[in-house]
Amino acid sequence: MTGEAAVDPPAPRPRRLTVLPLIALIFYDVSGGPFGIEDSVRAGGGALLPILGFLILPVLWSLPEALVTAELASAFPTNAGYVAWVSAAFGPAAAFLVGFSKWASGTLDNALYPVLFLDYLRSGGGVALPPAVRSLAVLALTAALTYLNYRGLHIVGLSALALTAFSLSPFLALTVLAAPQIRPSRWLAIDARAVDLRGYFNSMFWNLNFWDKASTLAGEVEEPRKTFPKAVFGAVGLVVGAYLIPLLAGTGALPSETAAEWTDGFFSEVGQRIGGPWLRVWIQAAAAMSNMGLFEAEMSSDSFQLLGMAEMGMIPAIFARRSRYGTPTFSILCSATGVVILSFMSFQEIIEFLNFLYGLGMLAVFAAFVKLRVKNPDLTRPYRIPVGTAGAAVMCAPPVVLITTVMCLASARTVLINAVVIVAGVALYYVVERAKRHAWAEFLAPVPPAESSHGPATAPDAADVEDVRAGLLADETEDEQGSKVE
Repeated sequence: MTGEAAVDPPAPRPRRLTVLPLIALIFYDVSGGPFGIEDSVRAGGGALLPILGFLILPVLWSLPEALVTAELASAFPTNAGYVAWVSAAFGPAAAFLVGFSKWASGTLDNALYPVLFLDYLRSGGGVALPPAVRSLAVLALTAALTYLNYRGLHIVGLSALALTAFSLSPFLALTVLAAPQIRPSRWLAIDARAVDLRGYFNSMFWNLNFWDKASTLAGEVEEPRKTFPKAVFGAVGLVVGAYLIPLLAGTGALPSETAAEWTDGFFSEVGQRIGGPWLRVWIQAAAAMSNMGLFEAEMSSDSFQLLGMAEMGMIPAIFARRSRYGTPTFSILCSATGVVILSFMSFQEIIEFLNFLYGLGMLAVFAAFVKLRVKNPDLTRPYRIPVGTAGAAVMCAPPVVLITTVMCLASARTVLINAVVIVAGVALYYVVERAKRHAWAEFLAPVPPAESSHGPATAPDAADVEDVRAGLLADETEDEQGSKVE
């Protein structure tokens, strides 16, 4: 699967992810705790809209995305993740664009976390750093977290487990202390004049998306066809609880008139007012550490996605090279470089840009899910959502409506910048294809078409799906002979 170039002897197989570390990584891909949901109270004009949002939108948005991820990740247990799904449904050109747009949105998202880490430490009474020193601190923090990612996905998974426990621990104390002060009538508060729909939907969408990101780690999971669905559903419950319980405690214990104060980082102030300085510091420390977990999970997903695309022959083979720890060295460096370049942007700019870009990719993922149900209903799906093709289409309708709503509320600047990104993706696709034809770089060769487990792949559509699976699942029978090892 490696063309003409010689392949180095394979390194020892890295340890695989099991259910609990994978739940923690999915939790950090999507959430990381209630940090960042505060702005939904301000933008919603009170507690009612965010509470309704975190009750309803997980059913309309998160659950369909999680179900699609569980079904297709079990059918395609490969690091290419959603790129493989779109390739099977619509071909390599569409898959490349989806991979590029989702990698770009993930890198944008990751650019937030080193900056937010320093912001939370400063809010805890630390010294405000001069701009030049702050930039160096962001660079150093990015380098340190990137090195941890390089050292192995199993280490990242165990770190995510520990960070999950620490990040959520102060909110258990907050909930217990807030309980005697809660007035349920405060949960119904809403000031229609203060509602900011663009800010509200962007906040809700950002806090509930990225469920499919973990699919790019499927090739690193122990028994992915069994483990992945369990981990996805476990993470859904963890994410919803981590949002709703602190939100109910905070908005129920504080007067409704404080809604305008609920901006990013306000949970530390909630801790101050309910528990005192010790709880404030605890929440700030948890928030800072949560940003580390968010960075590690996002970096893992983005870098292993590039590895998966390289194994499909979509990008140069250098991105499939693994370190002695089993991690994709050049893919990690590429993602880290993007994070450093984009870290100068503001928080709100990044959220709106990445929401739009991520939404475009998710429209393609939902379309691929439905098309694969239609074009190859007999494709082996170890986990299958218990609905027919029509039910699958209906299930995808609410998240598509939500994505469309968020995109329609975007500013003209956001639309323009995302259009530039898409044009750049199209241009890059043709550059890569030209590089293949002229041998400007080494690419992994495609695997010859294989016989389907359902019989010979004679129909063109069935052959498309089975050819993709033959290449992507080859490591299960050939012990990962397709990956180059550093």
